Amino acid sequence: MLDRIAQALRLTDVEREHLFLLGLGRPPEVRYRAAEGVTPRLQRVLDAMETSPALVKTACWDVVAWNRAAAAVLTDYGALPPERRNVLRMIFCDPGVRAAQHDWEQVARFVVAVFRIDAARAGAAAEVDPLVEELCGSSPEFAAIWRDNDVRSHGDGVKHLRHPVLGSIAMEYSAFAIDGRPDLAMVVYNPAAPADAERIGSLIRPPA
Repeated sequence: MLDRIAQALRLTDVEREHLFLLGLGRPPEVRYRAAEGVTPRLQRVLDAMETSPALVKTACWDVVAWNRAAAAVLTDYGALPPERRNVLRMIFCDPGVRAAQHDWEQVARFVVAVFRIDAARAGAAAEVDPLVEELCGSSPEFAAIWRDNDVRSHGDGVKHLRHPVLGSIAMEYSAFAIDGRPDLAMVVYNPAAPADAERIGSLIRPPA
């Protein structure tokens, strides 16, 4: 009934949520909507983090926005077609991304467990099914990990990478929800030490 009222009144997502909280004491069931990129304001937030790689991903783990540091340290997403800007496809199917991980199996298990809970929270189970089917067919390792049914929150921690130019680098990561967009999340990687920030800066700043 509350959904019909919300539709009749043409309520926004926030107004619909408030209606459910008032009427039922709980938020409504999540409605997943595919991302159509990010606002210019959110892109400026990413760009302001000069030496901290940062990106925005969907519940299906498609990367839809990133900054220069992310392109220099993680992956040059702009050089990839949109369908290849998927974290799971890169982790399981891109030899270069795999080789960059200090402990690939640990990273792979973490990514799959967080991906599973992200999709559930966003109400995107139907949307991720084709991706899961594709990866189960192309990667026996993904299929085995997916069958384990592990779930984890992204939280925060330290990521270690082998960069082709910088060598070994450590970054502290944190994940953030984007208000009003349950389909999107921002992940920020802060250099673990000032020397790491200087090394990242050397990649993205033009020489004097």
